[in-house]
Amino acid sequence: MDKDFKFTNAVVILPLSFLVLLWFVFWLEVRFDFDFIQNGIYPRTFAGLQGIIFSPFIHADLDHLYNNSVPIIVLLAALQFFYPKKALQVILYGILVSGAITWIIGRENYHIGASGLIYVLFSFIFFKGIQTKHIRLVALSLAVIIVYGGLIWYIFPTPDIRGEKSISWEGHLGGLLAGFILSLVYQTPEFKRVPKYEWEKPDYNPADDKFMQRFDENGNFVNLPIIEEEPIYSYYSSNVLVAYKITPNEKSESKPQS
Repeated sequence: MDKDFKFTNAVVILPLSFLVLLWFVFWLEVRFDFDFIQNGIYPRTFAGLQGIIFSPFIHADLDHLYNNSVPIIVLLAALQFFYPKKALQVILYGILVSGAITWIIGRENYHIGASGLIYVLFSFIFFKGIQTKHIRLVALSLAVIIVYGGLIWYIFPTPDIRGEKSISWEGHLGGLLAGFILSLVYQTPEFKRVPKYEWEKPDYNPADDKFMQRFDENGNFVNLPIIEEEPIYSYYSSNVLVAYKITPNEKSESKPQS
């Protein structure tokens, strides 16, 4: 396994803890007949600001909660495993930024559910992997877009089967934008690739590379003139090898005898 990626208990504990919290809140609502929907985001109202914090933990019904549970646990586990130093910050600020965007652009209705955070995680993991250019993180980005790429359609106004625009596409769009913003804000120098070859280094100059000198500016192969070196002659003297160079003027002289 890559030294940059280490499995820890947090990879399991974080997503499970968050999931348990979601289901606990829903159980409270059902068990004690609470109505938490009014604690969601109500755009451009002072009372609706509370929803920026509370809305990810509130769900309208069991189907709503179930549909958000699977991607939440998968994406949180991926975030914690591949970006352990940024996981908590991405979750916290992702909730706040996506909620704030929803509060600004949302329709006059209550916006609830963890789908905004799902879009934050999806967006951050995808864009950050591309930005790092780390082979495993790029592969993770491609895997995320393959599995959850269909989410992109729900950042646009989408009517449900009754023809009503009940899906909070504003929350989805806010999450997508928040994840992208956080991918730019949080740098990951630990994934910066160390150059392995001379031509990968920033101070590399092709003119100093003997191999590259055999190609012209158009990339065509050029035969360089062969520089003849002075010949080296040798002979044995008392079982010891003696080597010396002979200049052109000495070529006519006889070779020493042992």
